[in-house]
Amino acid sequence: MRAVAMGLACLVVSAGAAFAADDEEDAPAKPAIPNLYLDLRTSYASIPAGTLGLGFGSTSLSTALEALAVRRGATLPNGLPAAKSIAVDLPLTVDVNDRVSLYGGVSGSTTDIGGGWSTFDVTSWNIGVQADLYQQNGGRIPTITLQSTLTQSVPNEQGMTNSFNNILEFDYALDEDETRGWLAGMQYTYTTIASPFASIRPNTILYAGGYYQWPSNWKFTGRLGVQSFGGAQLAGRTLAESFTQPILRLDLDRMDDNDNRLFGITAQIAWMPKPSYQLTLRTPLYAARN
Repeated sequence: MRAVAMGLACLVVSAGAAFAADDEEDAPAKPAIPNLYLDLRTSYASIPAGTLGLGFGSTSLSTALEALAVRRGATLPNGLPAAKSIAVDLPLTVDVNDRVSLYGGVSGSTTDIGGGWSTFDVTSWNIGVQADLYQQNGGRIPTITLQSTLTQSVPNEQGMTNSFNNILEFDYALDEDETRGWLAGMQYTYTTIASPFASIRPNTILYAGGYYQWPSNWKFTGRLGVQSFGGAQLAGRTLAESFTQPILRLDLDRMDDNDNRLFGITAQIAWMPKPSYQLTLRTPLYAARN
């Protein structure tokens, strides 16, 4: 995982170097300091039996459930039961400029798998980068954004999991102000487990959608796609079945005049093959906002 972390760091340095010349020549004057905030996210999920907390950008919740499944696999002879979970993500985020954001922090969660809610504990940490590899700026080629996140479960012991999540998204704006447009993209999640007896295969989502932002700065975004999961095994026994099923995500955000998020709510339904529901509130806490 040191190689993965160093690769992520190289990506950040490369992205910054690649965009430096464009920022100096084409971008407006940089603000005195970048945006700095805790991108507080609180999620509630209801997950059917026999699967994990998969879906759009839910690596912290999925990592916690994956580690729990591996550590308690011997006490779950009938496979994974239905679960309810509450997770809180606290990534400290820096918007370096209008193209690159860096973030890192911890996540905590509590889970109910039929015997009552567990103690709320820190269950993972993560680092990541989001970068616009290309910006449309009124042209015909859509904005291309890459987001990469490394998540590791806590504590660091036998059965811990490491998850590397990558999202590549294409955003084609239909107007100069970029208040409406179309989206298409792919999310790929690869997970490793510190155990020779367990394995979790990759999860892939292909999706398309669109967005619209009103003059009041409320923004609605919808994504509809297909999620394909390869399954999870422990000691030759299936913990979670493989599947290929639809997934739907709806976002409602309140933005300011500079497109900084002030509040957001996300609803997700993923069929695995039974439906899983997740609701997320985003309430960023700004130390500096431009």
